[in-house]
Amino acid sequence: MPTSRNRREFLELGALAAAGALTAGYTATARGYAANETIHVGCLGTGGRCRMLMNALNKIDGVRIAAVCDVWDDHLQQAAKLADPQAAITKQFREVLDRADIDAVLIAAPDHWHVPKQVAACEAGKDVYVEKPLTHDLREGAAAIEAQNRHQRIVQVGMQQRSMPHIQEAREIVRSGQLGAIHKVHLTWNRNTPRHTTKKLGIDPGSVDWKQFLGSAPEQPFDEYRFRNWRWFWDFGGGILTDLMVHWIDVANWLLELEHPQTAVAIGDHFMAEGLWQTPDSMQTLLRYPEKKVEAYFEGTFVNARNASMIEFMGTEATLYIDRGRYEIIPERRSKLEPKERILGQGPRGQDFYLQPDGELLHLANWIECIRSRSRPTAPAEAGVAAVTGAHLGNRAYRQQQVAVWDA
Repeated sequence: MPTSRNRREFLELGALAAAGALTAGYTATARGYAANETIHVGCLGTGGRCRMLMNALNKIDGVRIAAVCDVWDDHLQQAAKLADPQAAITKQFREVLDRADIDAVLIAAPDHWHVPKQVAACEAGKDVYVEKPLTHDLREGAAAIEAQNRHQRIVQVGMQQRSMPHIQEAREIVRSGQLGAIHKVHLTWNRNTPRHTTKKLGIDPGSVDWKQFLGSAPEQPFDEYRFRNWRWFWDFGGGILTDLMVHWIDVANWLLELEHPQTAVAIGDHFMAEGLWQTPDSMQTLLRYPEKKVEAYFEGTFVNARNASMIEFMGTEATLYIDRGRYEIIPERRSKLEPKERILGQGPRGQDFYLQPDGELLHLANWIECIRSRSRPTAPAEAGVAAVTGAHLGNRAYRQQQVAVWDA
C-alpha cells in the first residue's frame, strides 16, 4: 500500500476506480509533481497489451501519452490513435528517452527487452511502468533493482493483482493467522484455446525493424511467427511460467512474505504445439521454500480449462481461494471458521479478466500517484525480480531435466 495513504483511504480509492470514477487530485509534495501538473508518458512496445494499458491511462486525469515507440509500423499506427494527437512517433526507443518533455515511460516490449529498457529509462531520469515478467534471465535482477534505487526512480512492475481491493483484503486474512499454518499453495492458469495456430499473417518484413526487435537475442532471419508469438521462444520469452505463473507467484510472495524458492522441479509437454513452440504448452512445476515451510504447485495448460486462473492458500484451518474477481474461505471439516466470500467480478470463476475490479486502471493509478508523491509503488522492482525467480528456476529444471537449485 502507498505510504501516503492509510488503509481506509486506499480501499476507498480502489472502490472509486472499480466504479470507473477515478480522477486526479493526488497529494503533491515538494519532491513530486503538483496535482494539476500533467505527467507526460512515452509508451515503448505498443502491441495489444500496451494498448490495453494505454486505454486505462487515458482514464486518469493529468496524464498525457506524449510518445509511442514500436518496431512495427502496424503497432505504431494503432497506438497513435490512443495517444495525444501531437505525440511523437518513432521506432527508436532511445529517441523517447532523450526527450526532455517525457516524464515517465510504459514498457510493454517482449520480455528480453524489459530490463534493458527499464535500466536505460532510469538512467535517463524517467519513472517506469514495466510489464511482467521483469527479468528474462535471473542475472538481470540485480541491475533492475540497482537502476531503480541509484537513480531514485518510481518503478512499477505490471503485477496488477497487488492493486485489486479483494486481494489486498485477502492479504490481511492471511496475515491474521485465521487460516492456520499455510504449508501448501496451489496455483493454476489453465486455458482451452488453440494458441498454436499457424495462420499466415503476411507481414511485410520492410515494416519491421527486425534488428531492433532482436536486441541482445542471437542473430536470426525474420520470422513472422516468432515475431508475433515471441512468448513461446526462449530467445524472447519464457513460456507459460514467465507469462502466466508469475502473476500468481507474486501473490504468494506478497501474502506469505516469500522471496525465491530453494529448489524447483518441472515437467512439460507439447500436446498442441509440437514442432512449433520451443516452450511447452502444458507444464507443471513444484517450488519448495524450506525456510518458510511452504510448497507451491503450479499447473498451466492450453488443452483444458479446469480451475482456470486462480490461487489457493491451503491452511490447517481453512483454504483461501482467490481469482481476479473474488476470494472465498473454505473451512476445514473440524474448523470453527465460517465460510466467507467476496465477489467483485461477474462471470465464471477463474476468468483471465473481469470488468471489476479494473486491475490495470488501479495499478496504473497507483503508479501515477507515486510519481506525484514519490512514494514507493505497490509492485517495485524488488517485487518484480522476486516474482520471476520461481519461473526461471522452473524453466531451468525443465530444460536441464533435473532439480534446479537456487544459487544467489
